[in-house]
Amino acid sequence: MPALFALLLCAYLLGSISGSLLIGRFRGVDIRTQGSGNAGSTNAFRTQGWRFALGVLLIDVGKGALAVWLAGHWPWPLPSLSWVSTNWLALLAAVVGHVWPAFHGFRGGKGVGTLLGGLLLIWLPGAGVFFAVAVLTLIITGYVGLASILGALSLPLAAILLPGTSDLLLPTALLAMLIAFTHRQNIRRLLAGNENRFERARLLRRRS
Repeated sequence: MPALFALLLCAYLLGSISGSLLIGRFRGVDIRTQGSGNAGSTNAFRTQGWRFALGVLLIDVGKGALAVWLAGHWPWPLPSLSWVSTNWLALLAAVVGHVWPAFHGFRGGKGVGTLLGGLLLIWLPGAGVFFAVAVLTLIITGYVGLASILGALSLPLAAILLPGTSDLLLPTALLAMLIAFTHRQNIRRLLAGNENRFERARLLRRRS
């Protein structure tokens, strides 16, 4: 168990490295004081432009992938867990670190980029399902938050429906609930009818 604790701590600290705040220091900005106040790539794009946002996204995706890689190459023996693999626990710890970063006053982003980065290594079909659902939702509705929520919620459904992946139901459900929680303000705004819409992403409406 000490080896597992050390791994999860490292994954959490890795997740605590915020791409937007790290790049923002070089530009003298803290995007948590601008736009929606969130430290994620969406707010980075809206307030700082696509180049800034792309750098943020690459860092956030990369640390999720690195956390999973680290779990697979951990130098000390890890306990054998029947209910979830250590790879998924490392990914969960990295997402938690992104949302509540130890290095930035526990005010971070919403965890979507970090989750996607880990999925690319740990469960590629799941990453594909997440991406497809999120993109389809975005081009239909223009709501980035809704796209992220539905993309995350599609993961436990995919774990049920795809062959041989029922053991992934628990970790994907935990991650989906965490993503839904981090988007709770988006959910409130959607219900109130005043959620910000990314009009340029609504490709279907443009064609119509």
